Amino acid sequence: MNPPSEAVVPPMPRDYQGFNWAGFTTLYLREVRRFWKVGMQTLAAPVVTALLYMMVFVVAVRGAAPPVHGTAFSTFVAPGLIMMSILNNAFANSSSSLLQAKFNGLIGDFLTPPLTPLEHVGAFSLGGATRGVLVGAVTWAAVLPFAHLPIAHIWAVLYFGIGAALILSMLGIMAGLWAEKFDHMAAVTNFVIMPMTFLSGTFYLVDRLPEPFRSASRFNPFFYLIDGFRYGFIGHAESNILAGVGMTAGIAVAFAFICLWMFETGYKLKT
Repeated sequence: MNPPSEAVVPPMPRDYQGFNWAGFTTLYLREVRRFWKVGMQTLAAPVVTALLYMMVFVVAVRGAAPPVHGTAFSTFVAPGLIMMSILNNAFANSSSSLLQAKFNGLIGDFLTPPLTPLEHVGAFSLGGATRGVLVGAVTWAAVLPFAHLPIAHIWAVLYFGIGAALILSMLGIMAGLWAEKFDHMAAVTNFVIMPMTFLSGTFYLVDRLPEPFRSASRFNPFFYLIDGFRYGFIGHAESNILAGVGMTAGIAVAFAFICLWMFETGYKLKT
């Protein structure tokens, strides 16, 4: 006589005490591998765009553009181009990841694992920041043949570069959760990101702008990010560096809390 079969008991769910490092690392690596697999589009294409800007604003006006505060025009423009690459790519990574997941009905793949809102926000924001910093580093190397880039304050280069990548990555999280179709994301890019980037002194001194754009630029956070980043290279700033440091930290903390709230409440993720 065969012994009675034992009852099949499903395995107990794994209990994570504290921070789920395994899940956090997996999601972060997923975000990194996602843009790394299409490196020609995510890494090489932004560098080509930056080089084209460099050709237009430096080579085409060579001899016509005077030095800026004793700094060669090419050296003045190059940090702005690097920062522009960081801002655009950090935003694009996290926003496109979430929007594509929603569009393809795969958002449950992010919500099902035992990840807290903090772990979600950390992984997505660091993934986008990684892409932004990598593109910025490659752009830096690409523009060196066209511009001499001394480093006057390495702390400012690192602080404003990484801070800008994190801020725009978290802005991408907010945009990706808010947007319901690609038109919404295009509207954010075309009517928010691009105007704020181009009106922040990327290619010029904001003091040369006519009013009211000159005064409005002082309320543009991108201006302080680019100005602080450029200060790290040339040692000269148009704004108060301490104000830029505080503003960068304040926006990063505020955006982090907004992203946490959106994941905690399931904003446009749960019905």
